[in-house]
Amino acid sequence: MLDAVIDYLPTPLDVPAVEGHAVGDPDVIVKRLPSSTEPFAALAFKVATHPFFGKLTYVRVYSGKVPSGAQVYNSTKGKKERIGKLFQMHSNKENPVEEATAGHIYAFIGLKDVTTGDTLCDPQHQVVLESMTFPEPVIDVAIEPKTKGDQEKLSIAIQKLAEEDPTFRVKLDVETGQTVIGGMGELHLDILVERMRREFKVEANVGKPQVAYRETIRRKVDKIDYVHKKQTGGSGQYAKVQMSFEPLESEEGELYQFVNAVSGGRVPREYIPSVDAGVQSAMENGVLAGFPLVGIKATLLDGAAHDVDSSEMAFKIAGSMILKEAVRKADPVLLEPIMAVEVRTPEDYMGDVIGDINSRRGMIHSMEDATGVKVIRAQVPLSEMFGYVGDLRSKTQGRAVYSMQFDSYAEVPRNVAEEIIKKTRGE
Repeated sequence: MLDAVIDYLPTPLDVPAVEGHAVGDPDVIVKRLPSSTEPFAALAFKVATHPFFGKLTYVRVYSGKVPSGAQVYNSTKGKKERIGKLFQMHSNKENPVEEATAGHIYAFIGLKDVTTGDTLCDPQHQVVLESMTFPEPVIDVAIEPKTKGDQEKLSIAIQKLAEEDPTFRVKLDVETGQTVIGGMGELHLDILVERMRREFKVEANVGKPQVAYRETIRRKVDKIDYVHKKQTGGSGQYAKVQMSFEPLESEEGELYQFVNAVSGGRVPREYIPSVDAGVQSAMENGVLAGFPLVGIKATLLDGAAHDVDSSEMAFKIAGSMILKEAVRKADPVLLEPIMAVEVRTPEDYMGDVIGDINSRRGMIHSMEDATGVKVIRAQVPLSEMFGYVGDLRSKTQGRAVYSMQFDSYAEVPRNVAEEIIKKTRGE
């Protein structure tokens, strides 16, 4: 196959110019030809941890050239970085080189703040290449070390794995104090926990998987007012805001949008980002069951400030409180992750497999013939897929296989949502 790639596919130098945009202005298109005479431009597409060299950043060079030891500009983050060493990787072997040139893939040593999807370029000829987008985690588990002595090792392991894998997230549950890791499925998290044990020598206790539900709104709430006023002697706190909130319909998959529609300077310009920050802060915990809010367009319409008592904190609190008040009036609903599932089974077990998918609130989309098997494609809520591998094995005598990946979020049926909310609230 590799011989065919060499013989029949174009070389990286034969492809059209790569397109990016100017730093700070996405509307200005910047092109880079795949030539060593062009300004340097490259994309970091993978980060890995090396036992001797530490952080390896895999980079595809689209144009120009850069020597080891040179300074490059991370236009995605607005930071300068210095390259330590350059390697061309061959399997698990590192072949040192003095210069990285257009059309090749290299491993850079010494880049501190570069993550997957960042653009590296010539500081004098800046460009931002198209980045990568990664789905949000759909499943969470609590994790803790088996011994207190492993706490630091666990923290280091999680940090390293998060640098390597953009779909792996970690957060601290403020209420329980637990460390919670999130990923794209049970298998994904199982592999990461096994890597912690094998590569970082950390034994960990892992809780039961928890589905990453979300909350959103179904209708618009227009011109809602909120006044934050507090007086405790001396200067107090005062902020008045009027806003509208509506479901966000975005082809780009935006989760949140803030629009400043204030006219006449009734809300001082320096306080408007605080309102935005307050709304986003409140969106971290929804009103139904405390799950993050998504898919909301917030528009600041009007407001008022006090010469003495107004502050950034006062307007942030006002933004937070008006969001919670508005969501309660906007018909909030729960969303759940839906998985695209593909099952390959002998025809004899088709009925059992389809019946099982239907019992899991699944929706069959297609059934096709393949070599010796039937292929069933369906969409199934992630919450219904726990333990599926064992059930499928028992129903097909171990002769069926399946795969699944995240597809989208969808509204949870009302009766199911009520049970989830009660369970989350501990009722």
